[in-house]
Formats: sequence, structure tokens, C-alpha cells
Amino acid sequence: HQGDIGRTLALLAMTVTTAAIKVVTLDMAPGSFDDQYQGCGPAMKEALPALSSSEFEQNKEFAEVWAKAAAEWQRRGPPESPLSPDQATAIMAFSMDGLSSMFNDFNTAVHVAGRSRQEYRDNFHFKTLHFLLTDALATLKDTRGPRCHHVFRGVRGVRFEARCGDTVRFGQFTSTSLHQQIAQQFGTDTMFQVQTCYGVDIREFSSNPSEEEVLIPRFETFEVTSVTQEGDRAMIQLRSSGTFSRYSCKWLRLDIMGNTWRTEAPTVGMGTPMIRHRGQ
Repeated sequence: HQGDIGRTLALLAMTVTTAAIKVVTLDMAPGSFDDQYQGCGPAMKEALPALSSSEFEQNKEFAEVWAKAAAEWQRRGPPESPLSPDQATAIMAFSMDGLSSMFNDFNTAVHVAGRSRQEYRDNFHFKTLHFLLTDALATLKDTRGPRCHHVFRGVRGVRFEARCGDTVRFGQFTSTSLHQQIAQQFGTDTMFQVQTCYGVDIREFSSNPSEEEVLIPRFETFEVTSVTQEGDRAMIQLRSSGTFSRYSCKWLRLDIMGNTWRTEAPTVGMGTPMIRHRGQ
């Protein structure tokens, strides 16, 4: 009967392994907070001191990571940079994912903050980081000009499912690498091969420059061009198809309009990326 016990244990092990992998459908991430802040960059910057002070009070871990990132940027940042110190610190803080759970907390919050006005207003305590990351990527894009990157993303613990021909979004700020071997270190349950035209190479602002990271904003849309599966592992290929945002300058609308509310029309972009500088 030892053979039977062995087989039972093997089956149990397989069940546990399978149970550990979550299956998620790749879609347009409709609950994501996807504001591009087009046309309200300067006004948002004016609101930042009060907003960040309030968020640091509510989120001590965010405040600690921000302080570390600011010190790191001051220590090793170049004398001249296309980014403001706050923009550079935002990227540095985002890339310090090994230091705390803030990275996961932030992306989880971004993924659901667009569900409702209340969710964004009351439960999303990363408005500062969300704006500064968005603005930093747009500024770098403007400085370097339009270009597309072929990148890779490895995911552990989640097998994404998608259908060829579908249009999808990641729905969060998505870290990818220019090198497949580096991406595989983060997981192989799902491997993405992505052509991104809005993702930006953030190496010089990252706390881990060796990862050769390209950061993709959550509003970029992709066409699914290939899906293959081997056992529990999936390989998905995506090609940039433009941008889509449901929200536009939402924090300022909340701030100015108080209880009155207006639904924003979706912002859709197609073809060659042309993001205007919304900074100075």
C-alpha cells in the first residue's frame, strides 16, 4: 500500500501547486483609476503640497518609503535631469518594491480606485504618487520622443488568460524588462512579451537599474496577438494599440465641485503616441 500512499501524496502535491496559481482573465481593467491628467498638470502640482501632507499622515509606510527614495535620489541623481525632484522620487519610490509592501498596496489600490467616486475619494491614499508617476512618464516621453520597446514581464502565482484579437489593459503601472532572463526571475507562471509605445525606460531613476526596467502606464491598450499554454504556464504576446482613459482630472473636479458631479467622457488615443508635456 506504500505505492497508494505515494500516489495520494503526489496528487495532493499537485492539487496544492495548482491551488496556489490564481487564474485571472486579462481585460480592460474597468475598475482601474486611469487618469492621464491631460490639461490639469499645473493645477495638480499646486494641490500637491496639501495633498501629499495629508496622505503621508494617513499612510506612514508611504511616508517612510518616500523619505528613503528622496534621500537616494539626492545621493545619486545627476546634476541635471528632465524630471523634477518630486517626479524622480516618485519613480525611485515605486521601484523600491523590495523594501516594503507599499508597491503591492499601491498597485492593488490603483486597480480598484476607478470603481466609483467614493472609492477614489475615500480609500485611495496614493493620489500624489499616482499623479507624479503619470506626469514623470509623460515628461520622459516628451523629452525622448516617440518610441516603442519590446519588453518582457514574468508573473508568479497568477496564470492570465486572454483571447487573440481582444483589446486589453494591465490596469496598473506595470514593470517590465528589456531582457527576458531578468523578467523570468520574477516568475514564469505567466510570461508576457509586449510591444509598448507608451512604456518608458526608467533605468536612471530606478533603485534597481540592473533590472533594465520599462514602466508601462495603466492607460495603454494592447491587442492580444498570441496565447500559448504549457501545463499551468501561459505565454501571452501583446502589441500596443493606443490608450484609453475613463477619468480626466478627477481629483480637481472633486475638489472644486464638492458634491456636484459630472461623468467624464472616455479619453481614447490611437496610433503614434503624442503625449503633450503637462508639466511646466
